[in-house]
Amino acid sequence: MRSRLAMAATLCAAALAAGGALADPVKLKRAEPQPEGLTQGLAVKYGYPAEVRELKIAKDYRSGARAGTPLVGFDYMDSAPGQNALTSDRAERVVAIINGYLHFDQPGIWRMRWHSNDGLEVIVGGEEVYRHDGRHACDTIGWQDDYLVEEPGWYEVEAVWFQRLNTSCLMMEWQPPGGAWEWTPNEATGFN
Repeated sequence: MRSRLAMAATLCAAALAAGGALADPVKLKRAEPQPEGLTQGLAVKYGYPAEVRELKIAKDYRSGARAGTPLVGFDYMDSAPGQNALTSDRAERVVAIINGYLHFDQPGIWRMRWHSNDGLEVIVGGEEVYRHDGRHACDTIGWQDDYLVEEPGWYEVEAVWFQRLNTSCLMMEWQPPGGAWEWTPNEATGFN
């Protein structure tokens, strides 16, 4: 019995060391029909609460948010204090409701991670792929799961992000099948 447990532990450790996952990959749902004539970037709406410390509060702004200048993608490095958050009109106490598409150019297992300041929840292809609630510096909690892309194409993305005080950021990295981690190119984003 002990030898079986030791063997199972060794195999699990080897799989993790090789970058593998123990669970089956989460299948992302491709947008159907595939959108046409997309503009590069992501649509965004902003809300400006008196206070925001968690995603629960940020989500309350989904219905009343006002359209803002589209994002270039998930490509906003850590800002300086006083600099407006993303493309919003304010530096602090900002909620962003983000919608659009991500383009995956090959089938296979993908990994994704975001860096955010402060909270962020992201849904891609109908699956929650990232959630980092609360207030924190520009940081990532890493990738959570492996995601199966069965067909290349556009996959719907929805995100709720908030920034409370001081600096802000929103960046995305991904790891294509068999590839290395890289910053997600802005050209891989689109919106109607």
